Amino acid sequence: MAKPVAIILLNWNTPVHTANCISSLLQYCDEHLFDIIVADNGSTDNSLSILQDQFPDLIYIDNHENLGFAEGNNRALAYSIEKGYAYSLVMNTDTLVDEDIVVKLSAHLNDHPEAAAVQPAIYWMHNKTKIWNGKGGFNRLLGLFASDRTPPAKDDFDNYENADWVTGCCMLMRNTVLEKCGMFNKQFFLYYEDVELSFRMRGAGYQVHYLPACKMYHEAGASGIAKVKGKEGILSPVIHYYVIRNNIWVLRKYGNKLCYPVYIIVRGFYYLSLFIYFKLRGRNEKAGYLIKGLKDGLFTPKNLIWPVNK
Repeated sequence: MAKPVAIILLNWNTPVHTANCISSLLQYCDEHLFDIIVADNGSTDNSLSILQDQFPDLIYIDNHENLGFAEGNNRALAYSIEKGYAYSLVMNTDTLVDEDIVVKLSAHLNDHPEAAAVQPAIYWMHNKTKIWNGKGGFNRLLGLFASDRTPPAKDDFDNYENADWVTGCCMLMRNTVLEKCGMFNKQFFLYYEDVELSFRMRGAGYQVHYLPACKMYHEAGASGIAKVKGKEGILSPVIHYYVIRNNIWVLRKYGNKLCYPVYIIVRGFYYLSLFIYFKLRGRNEKAGYLIKGLKDGLFTPKNLIWPVNK
């Protein structure tokens, strides 16, 4: 009989981060409750062999190529569903735990059948008193997605909150809901795939929860930050493409059409300011990706983003 939880770690050229994450899970979490699935997205640094040598008892999936966060995780989610796990815990590899998050998150879903997914309070790795990601919210009037980074008060630790979305940095999902609603939309590739899936789950009548009593730590951006600062800065230019394009895609499907003019003004001012900043700093590649993200975000047909047979 399968353990209740499959922990899914998607590795792409970050074997040290992934190994540290695995070690913290094995140290603090009850291994009777979970198996760890490491999916490798075509790493070019021998990651898979390194991790297999260090942790031979884990489950490994070789995706052979960089499928992005969405489809890379989907391969492991499909395995989790096929093998009969009740829950799938998707986690970023640049995270650490110092408590049993598996017990806390799975117990929450056990007690709350109305919830499709739950996330913990995620604190910064470098400052463990400040929250990187808390309750996910969506302002339908302005078209803005934000995370409440207010540290929970002591009397909030026994409570949970309904969220608009939960983050793929750490989200425990009910596999029966994934079978009904589908997994991450692979067209998103990277960024906002977690928001889109959260909205899809909520559209099917489920809730997604934020559980501040459960915590973990995140470095943030380990695979997208250059080791040496170059002309384009330290953040990979292509990240701006996916963030901008996918933000627009989500607003096109889940935003309020009556508020589209507001979205255009609010986001348009931001993107114009960002474009000017990139040009003034000589970051022409980032400026190019910004324009491409806007173009593909606005004009990609919906039937290509959300195929009917998806």
